[in-house]
Amino acid sequence: HLCQRDRAGCARMNLGSIGIWSGAFRAVEPEQATDAAAELEQLGYGAIWLPGGTGGPVLELAQRLLEATSRIVVATGVLNIWAHEAADVRAARAKIEAEHEGRFLLGLGVSHKLLVERENLGVYARPLSKMRSYLDELDEEPDPVPPEGRVLAALGPFMLQLASVRSAGAHPYLVPVGHTIAARALLGDGPLLAPELAVSLKGSAEANEAVAREHVQFYLRLPNYTRNLLRHGLTREDLRDGGSRRLVDALVAGGGVEGISARVRAHRDAGADHVCLQVLGSPAGQLPREEWRTLAQALL
Repeated sequence: HLCQRDRAGCARMNLGSIGIWSGAFRAVEPEQATDAAAELEQLGYGAIWLPGGTGGPVLELAQRLLEATSRIVVATGVLNIWAHEAADVRAARAKIEAEHEGRFLLGLGVSHKLLVERENLGVYARPLSKMRSYLDELDEEPDPVPPEGRVLAALGPFMLQLASVRSAGAHPYLVPVGHTIAARALLGDGPLLAPELAVSLKGSAEANEAVAREHVQFYLRLPNYTRNLLRHGLTREDLRDGGSRRLVDALVAGGGVEGISARVRAHRDAGADHVCLQVLGSPAGQLPREEWRTLAQALL
């Protein structure tokens, strides 16, 4: 269930244990996206996670994917709260819920100073307070978003605490297993914990490392992530020169389906209810459907 630890109000949404996180859904033609969503459902995945980026029609895309499927949950991973007015989100979510009851999960995040100010979305300050006030607006009439219908992109302890009391739980991105251990300890046994896990299915260790390193380098410019990594066993030395091998290995699972399966188990053993897999290494704007099939055979 959404929370396998029987959090009140969450039992009707079934995320399963494994989902797919993919930005490519926002880059391909609508017909490709809906066809891929239908196949992911047939393969047995429990959820599709769509990144919110710096705005745009992500909720409209979620609606299309829900229309093309009958069971799988569609979630935002995550909607940028600087880029969407809460009243608009309430109205859009109410429409989706009315048509696809219990199949849409609203993931919310505070994004990053670099991205918010580069896109002129606002002056990035006091992100925790910003999230609190945004949740207050989501609670308003008409069409309030219930706490069990939303999750937060929580990394640090204060955002995790907020997630535990104001939402169904947390959807952390770019985190090692150590973060999952700490997050579960802080959240307690009730709330959902659904970390994203980047994976590579390239044919050699060298190719996997190259793909992983390219992926990680972008995020090393964002202090929200680097501060979090330093809290969980990594050092400033690990963050230099594009990231150490230890850092890359901690954040991206390789080693074929066996290595990926082992990392998924590690997150589950650490307290994750649901793991969202992001397959790396596909050409820009292309859905990694063959890799999704391979992973389904191994994991589902």
